[in-house]
Amino acid sequence: MFAVVVVGAGRIGASIAKLLYGSGDYDVTVADRDAAALERVVSAIPVRTIQMDAEPGISQLTLELKRMAARSRTAVISCCSFDVNPLIAAAALDAGSSYFDLTEDVESTRRVREVAANAGEGQVFMPQCGLAPGFAGILAASMMKRFERVDSIRVRVGSLPEYPSNALMYNLMWSTAGVINEYCKPCEVIQRGARREAPALDGLEQFSIDGVAYEAFHTSGGLATLCETLDGKVNDLNYKTIRYPGHHYLMDFLVNGLKLGDTEESRKQLGTMLERAVPTTHQDIVLIVCSASGWRDGIYTQETDVRKIYHQMIQADHWSAIQVTTASAACVAVDMFNEGKLPVQRGFVRQEEVGLKEFLANRFGKYYAGASVSDGHTGVAMA
Repeated sequence: MFAVVVVGAGRIGASIAKLLYGSGDYDVTVADRDAAALERVVSAIPVRTIQMDAEPGISQLTLELKRMAARSRTAVISCCSFDVNPLIAAAALDAGSSYFDLTEDVESTRRVREVAANAGEGQVFMPQCGLAPGFAGILAASMMKRFERVDSIRVRVGSLPEYPSNALMYNLMWSTAGVINEYCKPCEVIQRGARREAPALDGLEQFSIDGVAYEAFHTSGGLATLCETLDGKVNDLNYKTIRYPGHHYLMDFLVNGLKLGDTEESRKQLGTMLERAVPTTHQDIVLIVCSASGWRDGIYTQETDVRKIYHQMIQADHWSAIQVTTASAACVAVDMFNEGKLPVQRGFVRQEEVGLKEFLANRFGKYYAGASVSDGHTGVAMA
């Protein structure tokens, strides 16, 4: 049985552990420094646990992975803060394990990629295995294949409260530090055929789907390695985060107007402010909009893929939409590797190397497969 260590017992880590354990094909261990979080996981599924701090516990993690590798193939899935991912990837390398994570951070992914250069036979390193980055890049790459020549690809993704009720029109459904990181770090785009960086929170636009108004703006990391992969193959490529109208104005005021995005200390202050004032919710919607334009049979054409995923009951628990989409995407990556279906079986794996058809056909990909609303009855108006 394939052994997997999930590092991080928060909402997403626990969800990944539940999906993998529930399949019956994985020997799952969950590691975290929080004993209470581990107890919550064990109360739901009978998995092994390891209590450890991320950085001091790396040697402990390495030993555990080596012990497990003695009897089966192993992998580690990091559901931790992006800053410790390179350390966990290094532990996986040392133990001969494969590595997966959910990060949106560009720099930590670069460092994981450096670790992957020394991968052994049958050992892969596949960061950014969530929603965006993750599925968003897989979908965008697949849409290129629908055209003889592509002009532009626009990817828009958002996790939104189903019932917004505050001035930000937002609830905390994901890692606060991760959201702030996306709102502050530079955003890689391709513009007029050239790769460049755009400031986060720039490029504000409005659009509507079925009469519901949304806004979108540049945020960091959503495209993973897609700009590098499509360099020279597309004129325009960009990623923007979807929010309800009004959110951008207030976040831009906090991040740029009050300069709370300038330093690590000020970003922590912003995170504290948001966690004190903005409630969490499990009643959310994940909206995915990918629009591509190009030439087909000599005619300039546009095609848009829209997917909407709601919070739902899974394994007798109420899962938020961001839990569903992030956890299931990570499980698809691990499952495809276990089945030998990843296009790369050694070293660094880019998300866009995974075929959309193969992703959706995977047992964990069903949450995306049934979410498409691009059936000719959904109106999308983008400005």
